[in-house]
Amino acid sequence: MNTLSPVMALSLIGLLSLLCQWLAFRLKIPAILPLLLTGLLLGPTTAFLDPDALLGELLFPIVSLSVAVILFEGSLTLNFRDLKGRGKMVRNLVGPGMLITFALAAVSAWFILSLPPGIAALLGALVVVTGPTVIAPLLRTIRARENVATVLHWEGVLIDPIGALLVVLVFEYLIVSQTQAIQVFALTVLTGLTIGVLAGWLMAKALRKRVFPRYLESIATLLLMLTAFALSNELTHESGLLTVTIMGIWMANSRGLDLEPIMEFKETLTILLLSGLFILLAARIRPEELAQLNWHTGLWIAFLILVARPVAVWISAIGTPFNAKERLLIGWIAPRGIVAAAVSALFALKLEQQGVTVAAPLVALVFVVIVTTVILQSVLTRPLVKLMGLQAPERTGYLIFGANPFAVAVAEALQKMKVPVLLSDTNWDYLSQARMKNLPVYYGNPVSEHADSAMDLSQLRRVLILSPYRQLNTEVAYHYQDRFGADKVYRLAEQQKEQSQRRQVRDRHQKLFGESAQYGTLINRIKQGAQIRQTRLSDSYGWAEYCQDNPDSLPLFARTQKGKLRTFTADAPFEPQADWEVLALHPKGSKAESNSERES
Repeated sequence: MNTLSPVMALSLIGLLSLLCQWLAFRLKIPAILPLLLTGLLLGPTTAFLDPDALLGELLFPIVSLSVAVILFEGSLTLNFRDLKGRGKMVRNLVGPGMLITFALAAVSAWFILSLPPGIAALLGALVVVTGPTVIAPLLRTIRARENVATVLHWEGVLIDPIGALLVVLVFEYLIVSQTQAIQVFALTVLTGLTIGVLAGWLMAKALRKRVFPRYLESIATLLLMLTAFALSNELTHESGLLTVTIMGIWMANSRGLDLEPIMEFKETLTILLLSGLFILLAARIRPEELAQLNWHTGLWIAFLILVARPVAVWISAIGTPFNAKERLLIGWIAPRGIVAAAVSALFALKLEQQGVTVAAPLVALVFVVIVTTVILQSVLTRPLVKLMGLQAPERTGYLIFGANPFAVAVAEALQKMKVPVLLSDTNWDYLSQARMKNLPVYYGNPVSEHADSAMDLSQLRRVLILSPYRQLNTEVAYHYQDRFGADKVYRLAEQQKEQSQRRQVRDRHQKLFGESAQYGTLINRIKQGAQIRQTRLSDSYGWAEYCQDNPDSLPLFARTQKGKLRTFTADAPFEPQADWEVLALHPKGSKAESNSERES
């Protein structure tokens, strides 16, 4: 690409980034893997791309600002409610467990790789993070038990910004004398906390007061964040990353903020930055750095995977209900991801500017850790889960998009039948009512990048679309059609006029509960007192008798004698048999209400 114009070169990098993201989607693998391999192919392998020649002095500011955006986007998901609700194990893993991993990784790098103590400590800090972008695709394929999947999922979400803060602190210790270290640490933390809290408070207040019109809120948040990052670095060297992390945490835990549009904008920007950034950073690795990797590197990575992580998990699990097999599985799963790669490249650049030449192998080492952990754990974890007998039960649950009164009634009825459910909606008032009924919820767009990392879908295999948001309904339907299959996505029928107006690709999703079950009709039935009731059929009271007794009922689900739940649709009608249970919406005062519902 060195012979191409900068515009053409950047355009081709963008196109390759898109191709890598699409390939990762089709192969169900973390996108980081094809992105890094593409960068290694273009850079050290073929010397086709030289990021330093392409971007010159702009490379460092671009990497620095990109990392700031990445950490800010990650910290916006760091809600303290999530941490409190995930138990002692998660808190231990992102606290003392992270420090144990750091200490063991650093000491082993010092002995095995013969790195200077400071560089070894920085390398140890860089490899403590996992990240939702690599954990989420892995959890979708291995189908581990819910308690294991939950711990791994939330560790990945929470450890990114915390681990990045550890890297900042170690870096500050590395570039100053020991006598100044405490003062620099204190000043860095003070600056980062002060400006981060102030920027978060100002932005939260501006959003509450609607200072900016809706279409400017996302860009205003981004620009204030970047300004806070730059100002913090100007006041105290390298305090900017802490600033943006604190700013994001403050906003994530501020009440009354609708962060969904901002999150969607940041997710799109983050994907764009990360995709191009990974190719550029991997291409920047020099062939001589790769040549320095030898059997000592393999021994250190083996120690990191087989000793450091398991020891940290085992100690973190003390006093928790996790058994030995579950601890071993959690100890095995720790693929490194986005923050490790981006932050390692950023601080390697900083150390080069400081004249610390011994830090040159840092990026190559971190990238090898990423590639090794992603490949090994993607290939070996699923058979390991089966071998240890830690598979999750067959997925029988429903993701329900919409938290209106009818959707909540459906979720309650399914939950009473021990069927896993998760309600998602962009209407906070609806979700608040659902939470009061102890139903699991996700607030936001279920097709967003944040949802992909934050929602636990390990027990869910079908999607019920019960919302009034027609355009978003279509996005949700096609998104989960790609993930679960078209036969697992159900949406309510629309009026003929609405169907003709949409003029979309032929709808392959099943029409939920029949042609007459439209959103307005169902909501009106609930308002009129209709309730969902469960009835068991028998040889003496079969489907024909049930339909005769309940002509105004709307059948929703039927559970077979073997416990399989089937959904009534207009596209695939079926007739329930004896000993099946029927779940239907009955009008107030129906015969089913007075017949004690023949419940099992």
